[in-house]
Order: sequence, then structure tokens, then C-alpha cells
Amino acid sequence: MKKLGLIAGGGNLPVEIARHCERAGRPLFVIRLKGFAGDGLAPYAGAEVGLAELGKCFKALRRAGCEAVCLAGNVSRPDFSSLVPDMRGLGALPGAIAAARRGDDALLRFLVGEFEKEGFAVEGAHEVMDDLSLPVGPLGRHLAPEETTADVARALEVARAIGRLDVGQGAVVCDGLVLAVEAQEGTDAMLARVAELPAALRGRPGAPRGVLAKAPKPIQETRVDLPTIGRATVEGVARAGLAGIVGEAGRLLVLDREEVIGLADELGLFVVGVEMETA
Repeated sequence: MKKLGLIAGGGNLPVEIARHCERAGRPLFVIRLKGFAGDGLAPYAGAEVGLAELGKCFKALRRAGCEAVCLAGNVSRPDFSSLVPDMRGLGALPGAIAAARRGDDALLRFLVGEFEKEGFAVEGAHEVMDDLSLPVGPLGRHLAPEETTADVARALEVARAIGRLDVGQGAVVCDGLVLAVEAQEGTDAMLARVAELPAALRGRPGAPRGVLAKAPKPIQETRVDLPTIGRATVEGVARAGLAGIVGEAGRLLVLDREEVIGLADELGLFVVGVEMETA
């Protein structure tokens, strides 16, 4: 097993990956990104590195004997003028800024390329943990009711459309109406907006209507930043009065899987994976 360098931002995903490696006996070294990585990663061997300290990052990975890396967790787009790069980071900064002007996906592809230039294999979170992604069909007891079929198709269509524009990864549709699309605010904030809409436009507890769909951007580098859901997503869907969640099988990460299944089953919500759209 190649020793894995986990480039860790915020949220639960890096912690789940670290725990998985520990259970599987895979050697691990964690690069904790300053200002983003959480305390849950403190027990693991690693180093703290600033966003623009590429030289320090690569040197630490090599010293630890890492052959592969996985970029995981939440990292907000930086204010490039406030970064303090080392020499390697300084050399990469113009390329990063140019990529960022083309969108988040271009920036992520650029960063992946920097690791590959240094000889590291880049693994997606779903490749490190093969049981992390959404399977085809229902996740849990509840199927998507027949009356939601049109909303499921429409929500996925909209999510894929905004992805083609590098806007976001999620959309909410109810009775054919697009209630919200995800941009930089993220899924939780989008669902909170839906929950504040007039009750006539959406469902309510006990009479849910509408669907949240999440899909990766068509040009997306799938080894980083795949769409993700977790317990908070299910709770947000319930508060918004929606009937369930749909995503592309194999291309949507499910964090805290057992909690997600248990909560969705308890609330009567569906979580369903569909086959990826083909050209």
C-alpha cells in the first residue's frame, strides 16, 4: 500500500479518510492546512502548512515517504494578495491566479497538476475509501415516490447545467419550479434559503415535496471536490420540506453514512443514486 499524504482542509471528510486509513492499516501522513483543518486530525502524524507553502508541503511529504496524496476537505478561495508563499509557492502563484480567474474547477485542476509534477499520485477520496460514494438505487429504506420523478429529472438537469458554467453543484426543484441553485454559499445555506420560502412553493414536515439534486461539474477533476452530503444535508432537506436527495451514483460522497441512512429513514426521506448521464 502506498503511503498516503492527506492534504486536509475543514469538515468531516478528512477525518473519515484518516480513520479509514487507520482501520485499513494504510500508512498515513496528514498535511493540516492552516486555518482550515480541524482538531480531529491532531492525533495523526503530520505537519501544519500554509496554503501557499508548497515547498514546505512537498518536502514534508517526501520526508514522510508518501507516494500518493489525497486532497480533501473544505478550503475557501483565498485572497491571493494576503498569502505568504515560500519559494516553490511563489513560482506557482501566477499560474494559480490565472487558473482561479477561469473558475474553481480550473484552480483545483491546477493544484492537482502541481502535485503530479512533483511525482505524487493523486487519489480521490472515493478511491481511498471505495464505500464512500453513493451507490445506484436507494440508500436506506425509502424509494423516490413516482410523483417525484419529474422533479428528480429536472433537479439533476439544473444541477448539471450550473455545473457546466462552473457555478455550483446543487439545485432544488419542487413541482417543476426551480427554488434554488447552489453557488459559493454552499448546500446548507441554499437549503436554509429554501426553508424560508412561502409554504405554497415547497413541502412541509408530514407532506414533503421537492428534491435536492447534487451533481459534479461536467469538466470537474473528480479526484477533488466531488459533491458531498452528510447528516447536516439531510437535516436541511427536512427543514426545507423536501422529499429527498438525488445524486449521480459513484460521484456523490456520503459522509457519516450510517447516520445519514438512519436519519433519512427516521424522517421518511429518500436518498437515491442514479446512473451518470452519458453524452
